[in-house]
Amino acid sequence: MSKNIFVEFSDAVADAAERAGKSTVLVDARRRIPASGIAFAGDLILTADHVIERDDDIKVILADGTESTARVSGRDPGTDLAVLKLDSASASPAEVSKTPARVGQFVLAVGRPSSRGIESSFGTINSIGGPVRTGRGSMLERYIKTDVVSYPGFSGGPLVNGDGTILGINTSGFGNGGAITIPADVAWKIAETLAKHGKIKRGYLGIRSQVVNLSNDLNRNQASGLLIVGLEADSPAGRGGLIVGDILVGIAGEAVADQDDLFVRLSGDVVGKSIPVDVLRGGKLESIKVEIGER
Repeated sequence: MSKNIFVEFSDAVADAAERAGKSTVLVDARRRIPASGIAFAGDLILTADHVIERDDDIKVILADGTESTARVSGRDPGTDLAVLKLDSASASPAEVSKTPARVGQFVLAVGRPSSRGIESSFGTINSIGGPVRTGRGSMLERYIKTDVVSYPGFSGGPLVNGDGTILGINTSGFGNGGAITIPADVAWKIAETLAKHGKIKRGYLGIRSQVVNLSNDLNRNQASGLLIVGLEADSPAGRGGLIVGDILVGIAGEAVADQDDLFVRLSGDVVGKSIPVDVLRGGKLESIKVEIGER
């Protein structure tokens, strides 16, 4: 008797939801319906920041029904991510997908909004974009948009690949009329910083700038840079030796073609450090060490 392809596909989808569900937890930290979270480590839960309304005495229900208490270890409203620290290392860490998300692939949104168990929604990836400003003084390097239904309580839960591994974390906290997914590599990097430092450091140079086209004979693989048209008083840029008229083209070896690039380059580990800033001055490329300020 021939195999029923529809049944096989259906079973595979159910298996994927079950596998991802082992690391999907319930997070009860707000007045209305609980939200979801992903076990980032045995004692750490990654969830959406907007679902956290208190810093401690947070109830977390694991996949096996075990109830644990957690507190906020770090949070970042700018990317709508928060890390919770469990009282005991009893969670099953999520398995991140080894393959990147692709437009058109089938995916699942999984949540645990109640103690009754996981819930899921099926759909496809519509687009992958970024970088994009979040409107909260931050920027996401990339984001994923899908047509899966994000039911109440799904924020903080995973977007799941066909094999049950995690592609990212879902959130409806950006107020743009729908849910988006923060890719796992981006979210995990932020989570590591939050678990270690409690917040995301964001730097600044203290410049006013405008995008300008670059000459083709500069031997740089970029079409534009940032012309510095003003410096704030006592700014990191000014103290470091940058001047009005410089064209900023790179930071720490990474190209800067526009203000969004600059925003991305000034986050994370560069804050408070003396970093090489590449500028065109008088048509010549110079590298100037600037200590990045913290905003």
